Amino acid sequence: MTTWTVDSPQRLTIEGPVTRLDVRLITGRLNVVGTDGPARIDITRIGRRPLVVEHHDGALQIRHERDPRWPGFLWWLGQLGRRFRTEVSIAVPADVPAYLRLVDGSLVASGLTADTSVDVTSGRVTLMGLAGRTNAKVISGPVEALGVTGDLTLETVSGEVTLADSAAGRVRANTVSGAITCDLDNPRRSEIRLSTISGPITVRVREDSDLAVHLQTTSGRITSGFPQVVGGAGSGPVKDGHGVLGAGEGKLWASATSGSIALLARPVADDQEEQP
Repeated sequence: MTTWTVDSPQRLTIEGPVTRLDVRLITGRLNVVGTDGPARIDITRIGRRPLVVEHHDGALQIRHERDPRWPGFLWWLGQLGRRFRTEVSIAVPADVPAYLRLVDGSLVASGLTADTSVDVTSGRVTLMGLAGRTNAKVISGPVEALGVTGDLTLETVSGEVTLADSAAGRVRANTVSGAITCDLDNPRRSEIRLSTISGPITVRVREDSDLAVHLQTTSGRITSGFPQVVGGAGSGPVKDGHGVLGAGEGKLWASATSGSIALLARPVADDQEEQP
């Protein structure tokens, strides 16, 4: 095992293979990118509490030397929180599974092709160009996923969910309070499930999509850019819209308790014009 105790900004290059990444930070910024070459760690800011970097049997772990005690939220707002503030950028081989934890701050993960797990208590999460299984959870803050493939799960209690340029075969997006906005380009037999308690849902899919669509809201409107999907029907307070696009090989299910749902059509010509 190789261990570093870092108490000042510096760069570390990891000699030897890295087969797993596990990061647990308290507050600050965390940037993880999949790349070629040896694993590298750039620590550009560090608080009073040092970071511990361990490399053992391929597992690379980064954490604070000593985790704080949690006497309450007011503690977090005080000066003790600043003791753990760090800014870290990590480059690892793209096929390394990553497990990323951050209590407060911003987290960016990009270019990883294996499974990625993200857990943020309060802050912003940005995911770009990920593959494999991606799971991101935020209690308070927005989640943005761009160009993500594979299986994707996004969850937030209070915050917006934005998904764009996605070809994920399986999508789960859930929020208690916040909007969900998706621009999807999914493969055949995809499965998309979107739900929010309080907030609108906006979904844009290609005109030539093959989807069986089911839209449901308790308090809100349903609008559709596809004549195949009839919106606003249903008995009682629940409004229900459904229909089949193309062969209906995939599934799109969207549910809002207090909020409207809009299904938009993206012309295929728009995608062709974007190609070089």
